[in-house]
Amino acid sequence: MNTDSHLQTNVVPPVAKKQPHILELHGDRRIDKYFWMREQENPEVIRYLEAENAYTDAVMEPTLGLQAQLYQEILGRIKETDLSVPYRKDDYYYYSRTEEGKAYPIYCRKYSTLDADEEILLDQNQLAKGHDFCDLGVLAISPNHQIMAYSIDNTGAERYTLFFLDLKSKKLYPDTIDDTYFSLIWANDNKTVFYTQIDEANRPFKLFRHTLGADVDADELIYHEADDAYHLYVNKSRSQAYIFLTVAGSITSEVHYLKADNPFHEFEVVTHRNTGVLYDVEHHSDSFYIVTNEEATNFKLMKTSVAAIGKENWQTVVPHRHDIRLSGISVFANHLVIYERKGGLPTARLQNLSTGAESEITFPEPTYDFDEGSNPEFNTNILRFCYTSLITPPSVFDYDMDTNERVLKKETEVLGGYDRTQYQSELLMAPTTDGTKVPISIVYRKGIKKDGNNPLFMLSYGSYGYSYPVTFAPDVLSLLDRGIVFAIAHVRGGEEMGREWYEYGKFLHKKNTFTDLIACSEYLINQGWTASEWLAVSGGSAGGLLMGAAMNMRPDLFKVVVARVPFVDVLTTILDTTLPLSGMEWEEWGNPNDKAYYDYIKSYSPYDNVEAQDYPHILITAGLNDSRVKYWEPAKWTAKLRDMKTDNNILLLKTNMYGGHSGASGRYESLKELAFEYAFVFDRLGVIR
Repeated sequence: MNTDSHLQTNVVPPVAKKQPHILELHGDRRIDKYFWMREQENPEVIRYLEAENAYTDAVMEPTLGLQAQLYQEILGRIKETDLSVPYRKDDYYYYSRTEEGKAYPIYCRKYSTLDADEEILLDQNQLAKGHDFCDLGVLAISPNHQIMAYSIDNTGAERYTLFFLDLKSKKLYPDTIDDTYFSLIWANDNKTVFYTQIDEANRPFKLFRHTLGADVDADELIYHEADDAYHLYVNKSRSQAYIFLTVAGSITSEVHYLKADNPFHEFEVVTHRNTGVLYDVEHHSDSFYIVTNEEATNFKLMKTSVAAIGKENWQTVVPHRHDIRLSGISVFANHLVIYERKGGLPTARLQNLSTGAESEITFPEPTYDFDEGSNPEFNTNILRFCYTSLITPPSVFDYDMDTNERVLKKETEVLGGYDRTQYQSELLMAPTTDGTKVPISIVYRKGIKKDGNNPLFMLSYGSYGYSYPVTFAPDVLSLLDRGIVFAIAHVRGGEEMGREWYEYGKFLHKKNTFTDLIACSEYLINQGWTASEWLAVSGGSAGGLLMGAAMNMRPDLFKVVVARVPFVDVLTTILDTTLPLSGMEWEEWGNPNDKAYYDYIKSYSPYDNVEAQDYPHILITAGLNDSRVKYWEPAKWTAKLRDMKTDNNILLLKTNMYGGHSGASGRYESLKELAFEYAFVFDRLGVIR
């Protein structure tokens, strides 16, 4: 290691003008000096963002060589020309592939056998030509495999335009639909689709039915959800018998169903919404399976006849358990897959629906992640799943649900001579002041000493019940091979340890998320894994909120903080229901029109709690077209931090002027953004190149 700084510290940062704007509620008078940054059409706002970008480029100029080196390192581990594992649907094999030098996937299929000629369905590289951003939303093939619906966003604002392509003639239908969201389902007649459209706040709030070839303006509105706390989603049962419309908020949901053979009939409700009750539905034969948290914090599995769906007819299949979170189910013709989380780890149980025999899928590593893969076929005994860990690259398995035998179909190749035996992963448990123990997934290169002299880079999130996945990433090798320990803190607010893990990280318990990250950091320091002068932490979106709140509380604990598209102006944002997600956010953070919630949120909102104190080195990123966390949140936060902080540490804001919430859309530009972030962290930690 060395501690020499290479960044340009003599460059003068931009100064944001102060224009006091009064915000008042519950007798609380707040003055927001940077409220004017919300004016996206104001040329002065764009000039300010461009000035911050120019400052960032100037400060980071000495690291251009390191950025290039990191980019080539990471890219050099990736097999650029590659192929996904094909999955079968009826008489076709579907897959995607990538080509060296091309930023986007190419979607293909073959008829009958894998030796057949390839048919290219969609080349996203062609769609991206002439655009700085290109994101694919929907790609849905009709049941007869003759028509493809797909949607594209070219701004990063997540407003997708829907197209239909005749796969025989390769000609587009004239039907074009704007402002759609991610979900679309074909009815079984091969000409009717159901799609969701978004409002001005980017909330999917209307479900429409469209008949191919008909006038789009005449599409029938099937459902309109007026409550801005709810979003609409549409999906189809694996049996292909039913279409489900889900109306979902953070804590409440309602499911409607329709026979896919009768798309012009009316949707019927399974059971009406009941505040605080979540449920999801799947179909098998003459029954519905229902996963619900009604009187079951960790969820339970129920079953009822399609002909008698009233709650009085529901029967328990899997009861509620205090120590196991029922995450979901997957239904096949003769098998039921039950997904669970136990001890912070994902697992799965299989049940033979004919014999009742059960088995469990187990994994050997102390911390890992696995998800169901592509399983469109209903009448099959094969379950495809994907397994990965901090050491094991993403691996696709086919699992025989009758014999319990698994076959590895593909492990993602890591180029450059990757030797997994050189690395070690562990699952640690960090104690907190209230007696809770927080899991930390950690990986390091064998041979390091726990003497407090190791740089450590830790990620965390902790919101919306999202369990942070423990996955292999080729870029992390650039950390490990430089002696940097890599960790993921599974703080409360996720669901790693069950539903209560989420409940105790939201509403009036939200500060547990922040103190958990602090406790994890202190534990790693006390155990000799690292020291404050070697500790870097990173989080994005609500994870950026976590970074800001923890940094306000304990700025001395971290050397470097990276906050990607951070949700830091919590109070002002969720008070403004014209913004995306705001109404729904009340079920996560609390309704700020209630003074108790207002005061609590204000007490931790990072933007509202910036103080005149020393802060770590900070890198903040934003997306000009971000529809989830508006660019002005990180911009305002940067300006306020720059005005109030009392140190000489580096503070940078980097705004993607063409992207949205997830940054660049192409894989090469995404890697460059990652190399930039790592270069900043390495330089501030003084890590040897």
